[in-house]
Amino acid sequence: MGQRIEGRCLCGGVTFAATPEKMEMGVCHCGMCRRWTGGTFMAVSCGESVEFAPWSPTGSYRGSAWAERIFCRQCGSTLVWQTQDGKHQTVSVQTFDDPTVFKFTSQIFIDRKPDNYEFANETRNMTEAEIFEMFAPKPEGRKNA
Repeated sequence: MGQRIEGRCLCGGVTFAATPEKMEMGVCHCGMCRRWTGGTFMAVSCGESVEFAPWSPTGSYRGSAWAERIFCRQCGSTLVWQTQDGKHQTVSVQTFDDPTVFKFTSQIFIDRKPDNYEFANETRNMTEAEIFEMFAPKPEGRKNA
């Protein structure tokens, strides 16, 4: 098991601890993440390990049939994208106390990335279809790969 790392929102009202699956971060280029963050969602996969302090003023927005976005109700900070069952949580890298410990390794929804920016890092890239295959609910009788 990895090391628990602490984080917080902009105003400090939300505090949390999480255990990253790897010391790596990825970027999401989907339209919802770009609108939610005002840029790209730079995030760290944390399995289902995120634990918010009991007094944390979190809010949730269910943007699809399978995922939700957690934010601070006081300052609006982007915190966590997760599947609705909470089994796959990705934490905004900039909410961790030291985001520099994570290596930039992947980009998802690469086929949705606008042409007006580019990252110089060499990364693993996945398309919208590949991500939907991983996370979207399957029709009855069809199993996830």
